[in-house]
Amino acid sequence: MSPRIALPRRISTGLTLGDLIERNARFLRDGVAFDDGTRRLTHGRYHERVCRLAAALEARGCVHQDRIAMLAMNCIEYFEFYGACEYAGFMAATVNYRLAEAEMLAILQSAAPAAFVFESEYAQLVDRLREQLPQVRAWICIGPAPAWAEAYETVLEIAIAQGPAGRAEEDDIAHLIFTSGTTGKPKGCLLAHRDSVNKAQMHAAEMGISPADRMLLVMPYFHVGAKGLQIGALWRGATVLVQRQFEPARVLDAIEREKASILHLAPTMVQSVLDEPDIARRDLSSVRVLCYSAAPMPIHVLRKGLALMGNVFHQVYGQTEGAVSVLLRSQHRPDGSARERARLESVGQPLIGTDVRLVGEDGRDAAPGEAGEIVYRGGVMFRGYWNDMPATLQALRGGWIHSGDVGRFDEDGFLYIVDRKKDMVISGGENIYSREVEQALVQHPAVREAAVIGVPDARWGEAVRAVVVLHAGAGASAQALIDHCRTLIASYKKPRSVVFATELPKLNNGKIDKNRIRALHGAAAQDPAESTA
Repeated sequence: MSPRIALPRRISTGLTLGDLIERNARFLRDGVAFDDGTRRLTHGRYHERVCRLAAALEARGCVHQDRIAMLAMNCIEYFEFYGACEYAGFMAATVNYRLAEAEMLAILQSAAPAAFVFESEYAQLVDRLREQLPQVRAWICIGPAPAWAEAYETVLEIAIAQGPAGRAEEDDIAHLIFTSGTTGKPKGCLLAHRDSVNKAQMHAAEMGISPADRMLLVMPYFHVGAKGLQIGALWRGATVLVQRQFEPARVLDAIEREKASILHLAPTMVQSVLDEPDIARRDLSSVRVLCYSAAPMPIHVLRKGLALMGNVFHQVYGQTEGAVSVLLRSQHRPDGSARERARLESVGQPLIGTDVRLVGEDGRDAAPGEAGEIVYRGGVMFRGYWNDMPATLQALRGGWIHSGDVGRFDEDGFLYIVDRKKDMVISGGENIYSREVEQALVQHPAVREAAVIGVPDARWGEAVRAVVVLHAGAGASAQALIDHCRTLIASYKKPRSVVFATELPKLNNGKIDKNRIRALHGAAAQDPAESTA
């Protein structure tokens, strides 16, 4: 049977995220909360600026649980925006700066923010959106402000230093964060203070975070990944090192010069960092935890990372909607027993306080050894989708989050992601899990990355197509890759066609964008072993 731990589903500390900001200002006042390489913000100063921004928003008519929108790249001000919302009881509504203008507008019109904070480089874009967002009462610009907006620093300077009159409560919504859209249109997840504080404790405990830690965050701050790690740092008063965006060389600089001790990267980012030509000459000794998410780490990448950085790898599995499992540093053993090596393909074991089941299409628990949809409940659960009751009821059937991921458990309770339900290929009546084919492909020495999709096929209904990126200077034919897969997986699972690409499109959180790949390479199957540049 699927392992279960029957524990309370709504664990309460009585705290809000604003309380954590206030606590750090009291007990760690001169400790550094944020450092972007050009300026440092202490916990005391962070609390002061958060209070000023919250009071300024309140003075401009924002009330309890109003949405406050943010459009910016990674910056210290992003966490001031989060903090102001967390302190006063507003909802922080983040906007992905990489979206098309029409997509941004759809999200903003749905969120209906009372105020909009944005960076000056987006001023022209925001100006085009203004007439279609009549409910916005305050436009606040980080950097040089246009005539129709207020300058961020001026807003803080003239605000009441004592902070807002209102404060957040434990079951208020803290964040309205839109999903990455791996399965279609992004949905706005409602994340409450109670669950976020539980997540902060979880990260702090699992990684052993302390005030001495320096946590480098390069993933986009509008997504839950970076935000979740930041609240772990907030729980223990650690320093967050802010980088505007992911650049492999700058990550190494932060490790070597700024003594980063905790990193958070997607596996594709880890590979890019490890591929830097001068990495062997870099001093990486300060790193004690490299937290990765979005996908398991390919074994060859993990081996290289362990050789260069030591046993620092720590995997977390979850979604914007909730947290599920962890593979601890002590469980990363590429040179261990066969059972221990197999676990490297897992996403670890359920978190303490999290109950995980695998269910079939009929809603019943999957039989031992069988795959099923991962459903879970615990101390870190979203409260629903913004303005989408049908999707909320579907996702939270029976009080469990239905993940849309297909998984299986081994005999020790380690969870393995088999596939996204929507990524499964049905060919000739057989279920083929794209992840299994991808794992076979990346074991070929020439393959750097691979993504597998189903394409229409007159005979089989769907056929497996692989989109492959080779290592620089490496060569392999489509037929060679198909033959390679035959040695590792059943013949009916092998790719029927192979497309070679220079790169795979990715979402901001580092996940491969299957929707984009289908749009680019999802035409009907042609002859076997077809190779397209």
